[in-house]
Amino acid sequence: MNRINKKLQEDHKLLSIYFTAGYPDFGDTEKIIVDLEKNGVDFIEIGLPFSDPLADGPTIQESSTNALKNGMTTAKLFEQLEGIRNKVEIPLIMMGYFNPILQYGVEEFCRKCESVGIDGLIIPDLPVDVYHDEYQELFEKYGLKNIFLITPQTSDERIRFIDSVSNGFIYMVSSASVTGSTSGFSEDTKSYFKRINDLQLKNPQIVGFGIKDKETFEQATEYAKGAIIGSAFIKHLNENGTETIKSFVQNVKALT
Repeated sequence: MNRINKKLQEDHKLLSIYFTAGYPDFGDTEKIIVDLEKNGVDFIEIGLPFSDPLADGPTIQESSTNALKNGMTTAKLFEQLEGIRNKVEIPLIMMGYFNPILQYGVEEFCRKCESVGIDGLIIPDLPVDVYHDEYQELFEKYGLKNIFLITPQTSDERIRFIDSVSNGFIYMVSSASVTGSTSGFSEDTKSYFKRINDLQLKNPQIVGFGIKDKETFEQATEYAKGAIIGSAFIKHLNENGTETIKSFVQNVKALT
C-alpha cells in the first residue's frame, strides 16, 4: 500500500508541512525532512523551486527565488533525496510546477521519484483532464499519487470528476487567493468546508492555504482529514532557522 493511503487510514487529524527545497540553505533538505518527522508531522511536501510559481504567495515565491539562487535544481534535489528512505518513513510528496518536470522528462522524473521514495506529486498547473488523458498511466506505473487542487469556485461536477480520477487525497484550497494571504477563515470559507464534506467524496480532503497555528488547524480540520502549512513554516524558518522546527510543530499539533 502506498504510504499516503496508509497514513490516511490513521485515526487522527493529519498535519502536512511544506518547505522549499534548498531554503534557507542549499543543504537543509535532509535535516528539515528528518526533523519534521521526528516531531510528529504526518506528511511532508517538498517544494521544487520554480521561477514563476503562480499559485504561491510572496513568502513562498521569495523562498523559491532564494533556493534557485542557492543552486537548487531538479537533479540536485534528487541527489539530496538519495537514501532519505533510510531515515524517514512518513509520506513524502513533491510539489512543483509542470514546466521543470517537462524539461527533466516526465517519465524520467517519475522514475527518479520512485527511486528515492517519493509517494505523490502536487502539480498545480497540470489540469486533471490532461493528467487523465496523457499521464495517469505513467504516474501509476511508478506508484505515484497525483494530488489535485479544488477551490471554492470549483463546480461540484468538476470536484466529482477529480474525485473519480484521484486515489489518495484531494487538496482543498481554502480560498481562491494565493498561499499565505489569509489571516483566518471567514464564515463563507467554513461553509465551503462543510459543502465539500457533504459531497461524501471517496477521497479524504486535506486543507491548504491560510493555516498557520493551532486555531486555524482546528478550523480547517473540522470537516477535513488534515491540513497543510506552508507559508507560516517558511516564515518560521526565515526568522528562526532550522533549529527550532520542534517548537513550530508543537505550537500547531501537540495541543490539538
